[in-house]
Amino acid sequence: MIDFKFTPESYFTDETTSVLLVKLNYPESQWGEQISIYAHWLEAKIQFEAVDFYGNEYLLHPSWSYDSLSMEDIIYLLEGMQVNTDAIEGNMELILDGIPEVESDFYPELERYFEEKRKNFGLD
Repeated sequence: MIDFKFTPESYFTDETTSVLLVKLNYPESQWGEQISIYAHWLEAKIQFEAVDFYGNEYLLHPSWSYDSLSMEDIIYLLEGMQVNTDAIEGNMELILDGIPEVESDFYPELERYFEEKRKNFGLD
């Protein structure tokens, strides 16, 4: 059973103010898209940023937090992520096709959650 209330104590150490929070791979995307979600400690809060190879802008909800997100909230952030359509050309919104393969050092059960979801949709 996945613990949706699990919350990492912190993303940061005394030496770090930016961390790779989650890596996403979209094998069904025609571009084989990979997106990295970073957490940055800025202005006394955690700000989240999505980065891909092409420099696209992504809308994340929540885009910031005072505390580490729970497992439930990080799933909501990942599943609700959208390409900023005001800043793209062509069909770049298709890069989020399918259900991602996910890796995270901060959320150990996140990979299993998305593996199960992919299997339920007949992927893999």
